[in-house]
Amino acid sequence: MPQTSQDDLRPGASPSDATASKPVQPARLHAHEPILKDRSYSIVLETFERRLRLGELRVGDKLPSERELAARYGISRPSVREGLRVLNALGLIRSSTGSGPKSGAIIISEPSDALSWALRMHIATRSLPVKDVVSTRLLLEGPAARAAAAAPDSPEREAALERARVHLTEMDEQISDERFHFCDTRFHYELSKLGGNIVLDTVIDSLHMATMSYVQEAVPFLKDWEAVKRTLQEQHYGIIEAITSHDEQAAYERVCEHITWFYSLSDRAAEERARQHPARDILHEDLCHEGVHDS
Repeated sequence: MPQTSQDDLRPGASPSDATASKPVQPARLHAHEPILKDRSYSIVLETFERRLRLGELRVGDKLPSERELAARYGISRPSVREGLRVLNALGLIRSSTGSGPKSGAIIISEPSDALSWALRMHIATRSLPVKDVVSTRLLLEGPAARAAAAAPDSPEREAALERARVHLTEMDEQISDERFHFCDTRFHYELSKLGGNIVLDTVIDSLHMATMSYVQEAVPFLKDWEAVKRTLQEQHYGIIEAITSHDEQAAYERVCEHITWFYSLSDRAAEERARQHPARDILHEDLCHEGVHDS
């Protein structure tokens, strides 16, 4: 099939017009046909992805204005705006309002943020059970710890270990629970990077960030959070010691033990929270609190 280009979508033409002259093949999707063909803004997403893949767009490039994109693709400005919002949510662009050289949409690449938000929302709907997230963490982080321990010594490795130690030191101090959880996720992030697999690193980081809210909500229902933090820190120091000394098996076992131990506590705390605070109609409660419903 010949390579399609941006010119396939003439100004003033709709996505369906662009494919009207092509033979109909119900079982196949043409390369230039939007996957979300019932949504006008999909042409923005499809073209953006194709131009990135071909190297016509790169991180740091600035996108044309909404008006230019609307004219180029033959769709309304609200449709263009919706497409840009989706790209923003996916961590692919950052938009700035106003005028001048710094205004408009700039291409970025922040996959962890987008993936963690998607996971957080689906965990909240209970479509993704936390126990399955934990199992996935074990499947990914055990081998990642082994790979981190096997990584050869280098200035980059030492710098990552030093950043992890900085987070450990901060967790030893009197900091807020929210800050403790943040440092915890960054500690694991720095260590997982040592394995050298960017995709694995991104997924692990997203899983950590996605479960942070679940952990934070469970903490108040733990019997002795201060004692739990001390145990977590002992485990953290054991993990970094194994990785620093290139003990692959110890790194694997300590990470898996760390994950399993903490989530067993979190599960019990979550059960206690559910017992004390059974599910309620939160929306109704908020509306009543705001005085929308008269008593």
